[in-house]
Amino acid sequence: MPSAKRAQPKSATNVSIRRDLLEAARASKINLSATLEQALIEKLREAQQRQWREESRESIAAYNQHVEKYGVFSDGSRSF
Repeated sequence: MPSAKRAQPKSATNVSIRRDLLEAARASKINLSATLEQALIEKLREAQQRQWREESRESIAAYNQHVEKYGVFSDGSRSF
């Protein structure tokens, strides 16, 4: 996933935004580019998490079945 922290080259692009939102953002001095970049980073992170969960679904289910049947390694060691 692209990093939010590292400076990357920028690309100009066109987007369509509702006029009332654009006017309100400008009046509030909101940086549209920075706001869009942050929103895209968050959406990409969510998409990657969904993809990982889907790809890992079978492994997670198998692990959970193993834990149900055999417990976990630390079961005899914990005091809580």
